[in-house]
Amino acid sequence: MAVHSENTGGVLGFLTPDMLKGNDKIPLKAIIIFLIIGGLYIIGAGNILINGQAKTLGVTRSVPWGILISTYVFFVGTSTGLCLVSSMGHVFGIEKYEVIGKRAIVLSILTILCGFAVIGMDLGHPFRMAIYNVISPNLQSAIWWMGTLYSVELVFIIVEFYFLMTHNHKGAFWAGLGGFLAGISAYSNLGSVFALLEARPFWHGPFLPIYFILSAIVSGSATIIIVSSIAYGGIDRLPTKANEAVRGITKLFGLVMGIFIFFEIWRLITSVYGTPPEKFEATMALMFGPLKLSFWLFEILLGMLIPFILIIATKASSLKAAYYAAISAMIGIFFMRYNLVVAGQIVPMREPAPGAGIEGATADGLVHYFPSFTEIAVVIGAIGICIALYLAAERFLNLSEE
Repeated sequence: MAVHSENTGGVLGFLTPDMLKGNDKIPLKAIIIFLIIGGLYIIGAGNILINGQAKTLGVTRSVPWGILISTYVFFVGTSTGLCLVSSMGHVFGIEKYEVIGKRAIVLSILTILCGFAVIGMDLGHPFRMAIYNVISPNLQSAIWWMGTLYSVELVFIIVEFYFLMTHNHKGAFWAGLGGFLAGISAYSNLGSVFALLEARPFWHGPFLPIYFILSAIVSGSATIIIVSSIAYGGIDRLPTKANEAVRGITKLFGLVMGIFIFFEIWRLITSVYGTPPEKFEATMALMFGPLKLSFWLFEILLGMLIPFILIIATKASSLKAAYYAAISAMIGIFFMRYNLVVAGQIVPMREPAPGAGIEGATADGLVHYFPSFTEIAVVIGAIGICIALYLAAERFLNLSEE
């Protein structure tokens, strides 16, 4: 394991000139452009807070969870994946992966914060939620544990980032271990938020918590490949240490993607075999109904097949192929989250009372949902803010271990 100097000089040590040696390859123009895109979040969030959810969101009583929930799942899953991948270096002692530590952790912090910002707009009273989460906890609620565990993880990774920046290897180890354990607990628990809902057969069962962890590793690995290219001005310009680390992560990315595809196949088989009530109808709607384009084009083709084929065809030896595979996978995983959330609600939970209708239902017996402009603005804006903040961190902080 690499030897690091210990720095116990306190908080001021974080602001030493060495810590502020940023990356001048990142243009200020790019940061400004993404900040402008991030302004959409302010527009969308302001609309929700001023006019209320009923007038601004596309969700209904029949489909109460929409793209804001799926985007939250996407963000925090990426955060967990980055935390898990980065832990291979300073937690599990695989020296070649230490070079990715700072970038992975700063991105993990930013993605979890953006995830909180998105889901906050799905709550009627986000500030009240934060208060009562502390003063009136419900230990039997999976959602309470979700918020609490992610808050704990956020604290750990912020401390871990400080220790990494000050080259305190021992502190980074313990904080990283805490973040690793909290991250696995938080994201598998998020899977249980869906899996424990017996009233929603498409989600119910032990599958999703494990599925979530696998997908987190895929998204974390893909993100590291992408940001490594950004940091060094091209995937073919990586210095020796970063090149070795990214090649290792590419192999991990391909391996876990293969396992992920295996899980997806069995998920679909068990959802249609024997036509289990509601689960079968939801799966048919996903594959051949209103979600079929999103499922086959984005989730399956872009999210799984293209990345896996690129990695296998090049035997994980081409970083350029890995870069395109990573971009494809991240686009696909975003839609994968959307499909999961919406498909689980697309079949009405129960028959309406005589003479009553189901809100949002059509002639095919399904309930339909499409994001409103406000929801789309919040999502695109949050992604823009996340990218802008990462680029700013890359430009103004010393994230390199070279």
